[in-house]
Amino acid sequence: MGEGERGRGDNRWQDAADRADAQNSGREGAPGEHPEFDRLVRTIWRLRQPDGCPWDKAQTHRSITRNMIEEAYEAVDTIESDDMPHLREELGDVLEQVLLHSQIASDEGDFDIDDVCRELNQKLVRRHPHVFGDLASDGADSVGGVLDIWDDVKRQEREARGAGGEEPGLLDSVPKSLPALMQCQKISKRAAKAGFEWASEGEVWGQVRSERDEFEAEEPGSPERAEEFGDLLFSLVNVARWEHIDAEEALSAANRKFRRRWALMEGMAREEGVSLEDVGTERLNLMWDAAKERERSGQRASGDVAEASGK
Repeated sequence: MGEGERGRGDNRWQDAADRADAQNSGREGAPGEHPEFDRLVRTIWRLRQPDGCPWDKAQTHRSITRNMIEEAYEAVDTIESDDMPHLREELGDVLEQVLLHSQIASDEGDFDIDDVCRELNQKLVRRHPHVFGDLASDGADSVGGVLDIWDDVKRQEREARGAGGEEPGLLDSVPKSLPALMQCQKISKRAAKAGFEWASEGEVWGQVRSERDEFEAEEPGSPERAEEFGDLLFSLVNVARWEHIDAEEALSAANRKFRRRWALMEGMAREEGVSLEDVGTERLNLMWDAAKERERSGQRASGDVAEASGK
């Protein structure tokens, strides 16, 4: 199989993966066989057989691209809400997408699920030299140290992919399909590591002010104004990087907070027998302030309970 054969071709890393597994499997408590996984692989295979499901047989990689994204986001939602029973279900839905794409590729002679697992295992061993490789005796003494190791290994991988041809660009491996905010963070971080960086956080804030001025100088509603707004957002993501803030998570938290407060406002409206759409802007602002106070009061009450219980 084309891609799969290439995945098997690096004997050095397959040997390293074999050695790592020999170490792992000999440890007490190491996971053993997974018969349910094999059953699931066979189920997905059966759905794509000539007498299988018409829908599954009709799918291609492109036709189910959005499914992969949606299932991943649904899994994240359950994590953020600490909903473990539904997390188990949503992880199954994510796994279904992996298996279905792998079966489609197998049907087309490209690769199969074993190739996917083999290549991932080799990559994990390769990217953890502090566990399995030359650095195993020293290990990594911090999360930051591990991230530095990963960055170095990934740099070597990029250079290896460029050997014998045009060297891949620094940003080529940042997926263009990532959400824009997450993509911006990765682009910004890589450029900064290459030396394209401000001298201080104050200079970054100066860039934010400059981008705002350029935004306000453009005609409202114009493409140029929209472009400058994008530049303003990009500069704010650099502020987050300097502050060691995950911009994606910060915005997600702000979205969750807005949802909570809006739900409180809807509850107030039901108590008053009115609709939010009918109360007017001034009343909405008052209800928003009341929702914020209710939220703060609830948080204080939760803190009092936790303190009283010794938590």
